[in-house]
Amino acid sequence: MIDQNLIQSTSSWPFVEVRKLLKDRKDLIYKRKKIIFQTGYGPSGLPHIGTFGEVARTTMMINALNHITETPTTLITFSDDMDGLRKVPENIPNDKILYENLGKPLSSIPDPFQKYKSFSDHNNTMLKNFLNKFEFNYEFKSSTENYKKGVFNDSLKRVMEKYDLIMETILPTLRQERRKTYCPFLPICPETGKVLEIPMIEMNKEKSIIVFDNNGKKLELNILNGNSKLQWKVDWAMRWFTFDVDFEMYGKDLIESAILSSKICQILGKKPPNGFAYELFLDEKGEKISKSKGNGITIDDWLKYASPESLSMYMYQNPKRAKKLYDDVVPKAVDDYLDLIDKFSKQKDNEKLLNPVWHVHNGNPPSEKIVMSFTMLLNLASSSNADNKKILWKFINRFHKDIKPQENIILDQLTNYAINYFKDKLEPKKNYKKPDKLEKKALTALVDDLRNIKNDLKPEEIQTLVYSAGKNNGYEKKLRDWFKLIYQVLFGEIDGPRIGYFISYFGLKETIKLIEGKIK
Repeated sequence: MIDQNLIQSTSSWPFVEVRKLLKDRKDLIYKRKKIIFQTGYGPSGLPHIGTFGEVARTTMMINALNHITETPTTLITFSDDMDGLRKVPENIPNDKILYENLGKPLSSIPDPFQKYKSFSDHNNTMLKNFLNKFEFNYEFKSSTENYKKGVFNDSLKRVMEKYDLIMETILPTLRQERRKTYCPFLPICPETGKVLEIPMIEMNKEKSIIVFDNNGKKLELNILNGNSKLQWKVDWAMRWFTFDVDFEMYGKDLIESAILSSKICQILGKKPPNGFAYELFLDEKGEKISKSKGNGITIDDWLKYASPESLSMYMYQNPKRAKKLYDDVVPKAVDDYLDLIDKFSKQKDNEKLLNPVWHVHNGNPPSEKIVMSFTMLLNLASSSNADNKKILWKFINRFHKDIKPQENIILDQLTNYAINYFKDKLEPKKNYKKPDKLEKKALTALVDDLRNIKNDLKPEEIQTLVYSAGKNNGYEKKLRDWFKLIYQVLFGEIDGPRIGYFISYFGLKETIKLIEGKIK
């Protein structure tokens, strides 16, 4: 059991947010005897890694909370699948189907992948599959289902009741032209099935009926039971009101919307949830990751190249700082995760709470000793052209003879990840340098030095030998260029591992053969 004094004093952000939540909503939590968390998701495109990040971070908060109180918790993952499709994503096949159904609720559009009953059903299923892989404990809710089953009916009546106050809050935030036509209710057209943004003519609160101006024609309908939905800022507030949400995090770009929705939630009669604005996720160009563009690395790709735990660790770190999410970040993220696993057992209790792996593994990270970095495995895969993990294990056992795959689960999994990443991401980009006459002479001298050392020489000693070979062959004042030459010739990259360690793992004979092959 963790010392509660440490929990109350740690600056680890999940504990900081949980302490704040318990303080701010003390009376509400005591009365309800439950704490409700929510994450939101719009299935207008394939679920991206940012959606996963929101659920992962919220789960870390729930885990932290469980070390402070025994109050039951629920995590709602809400899909706004009744929203109208506004534009067609760039990464979807058979997009003609989507173009033909623009404006309709996502749950009413046929699945362009031809696997599920609707476009949103396909994307919702993908999201749930991803979340299940990570064994998150959540309760999935569909906007369409809740509207059509009448779950939101009482809340919709409440919006009608507070219509004037809500309009007074929203209208000042809109452009002058938009104010003239704005209505918080969006009717579903009985003829076209589209979500309409049209002005209201009159309202009958007792019968829950609104008359709209549909391009000069009157459209009268009862707004309950899925005949209409709310504009999303009002919709967001209505969800908080309906489900008694205590906490929801959101991207920095939604701060103003969260402020407005909080005011509306208060108008409806309940205290809005605590919030947490995280920085955005960016692709390699520094552009925001978008469902409609499909840019940035996908969850499937990350899980092909690295463990789920490494992704969770990447999400934990610095949520208030923008994160780049593309292929090149994976190796460093994996090595950072391995390094933190290695440090954990040597840390004091207060340091452990600040270690991301405590939150990734809910206080029980694996105790496996980390003997090799992911970067080193990638270089071994690159140098040996390994296409199966047996080849990599051959090199691992050269330096660690007693290590076995079945007893080193993390390392064994890394060998598969390394081969996948090398084949897909590194091999196609290789640009090997052909050494000139002077460079060949220096590399030949290095080979001669390697022939004269013992197989059991320590990596640090081999590293020193490589330094000396460079100094003695024209690189005395430019050792950086010496190592750059080695990396470009051997690996087709301008950077690489510490050569002494690489040679130890790869083997003297194999390294000599590799260098001689590149020279010739």
